[in-house]
Amino acid sequence: MSLDSGQERDAFFLADENADDACWLNTEDIGTGGLGFYRVNSKDLVIYEDKKKAKIIGNRYLMGSLLGEGSYGKVKEVLDLHTLTRRAVKIVARKKLRKIPNGEQNVKSEMKILSRLNHQNVIKLLDVHRDEEKQKTYMIFEYAVVVMQELLRRAPGNRFPTSQAHCYFTQLCRGLEHIHSQGIIHKDIKADNLLLTTDGTVKIADLGVAEQLDRFAEEDTCHTSQGSPAVQSPEIANGCDTFHGYKLDIWSSGVTLFNITTGKYPFEGDTIYKLFNAIGNCEVLWPISIEVQLLSLLKGMLHKDPECRFTLEEVFKHPWMLRKPAISEDWVPIPVTEEDPYCQMSVMSVLDDMHSSIEGSHESVRSARFENQDSAENSAEPKLRKNLSQMCRMS
Repeated sequence: MSLDSGQERDAFFLADENADDACWLNTEDIGTGGLGFYRVNSKDLVIYEDKKKAKIIGNRYLMGSLLGEGSYGKVKEVLDLHTLTRRAVKIVARKKLRKIPNGEQNVKSEMKILSRLNHQNVIKLLDVHRDEEKQKTYMIFEYAVVVMQELLRRAPGNRFPTSQAHCYFTQLCRGLEHIHSQGIIHKDIKADNLLLTTDGTVKIADLGVAEQLDRFAEEDTCHTSQGSPAVQSPEIANGCDTFHGYKLDIWSSGVTLFNITTGKYPFEGDTIYKLFNAIGNCEVLWPISIEVQLLSLLKGMLHKDPECRFTLEEVFKHPWMLRKPAISEDWVPIPVTEEDPYCQMSVMSVLDDMHSSIEGSHESVRSARFENQDSAENSAEPKLRKNLSQMCRMS
């Protein structure tokens, strides 16, 4: 629709949704007390829907909706267009990363460590893309549907049934065994860093503060820990200069087991000082509801003396781990909604738009062939073919 020179001044567009005609309102006439209307037939109006352009990473990963956000960046759902597989991408803004203490070093270390790990209970880093212009790094991971901590919040009493906790903790220990076999200390085992797939497989994630031990070192000595305060061991809370890395992961795994079976933490405090004082000097107040075998396992994993604390091998051999508790029907299910019972991919609407665009382009080609049988067809068709080819490559 075009306007004459008089109409190109500031104007408001007025239209009744049931009217056949629409009007342009001249704002200059408002200031003089008069109103000027320019009648336009509604058939001449073209309404464009404002749709967000599909974002594709590295010509392969179609961006979906936000899954979560951490200190290092956002995590979004993506679709691998090569394999049609659901994935997740951690988007790390390097400009933001420079403002975080040890931020760049931790991300580089995480990528290096994850490249060495290959186990069903450890989150797998599949691909990495860097956008130098936007100063962003895209880390492509296998997809998990929920964080264990989120599922825990939905559980009655914020704790899992015994059989469900046993299932998850056994998988955690298997993943941790693989991590330790590669000489790696996680340093931050907690429910917030454990992911779950739709079939209930546990994935240990977030190895940003993990440490790779010297492969030639005879001991698992560590000097620093940047993990969450609530899962730190007594030796760290008491300010020891060095500590056993593997025993730190045993402690934090014990805290996690305590958390998912009781809905609480073994030690709490209003401040980090009070929390560390409790971890370093106070005894655990064991809930009377804890069953005998579970209590025995927790006491072994949460022993304040790291030399007396269970090893991972002792954890696996413990009676509570060896038994197979009866599966109850009160398991906390993977969260779904009535509107989306099958956890539909968030990229579906984008795919529909892309498919419609491609179908529209194909229709344009068919129309061009039908209406133009002369030289005009020869000049238009190559251009349409080129556009179609580009769009197909995008999809």
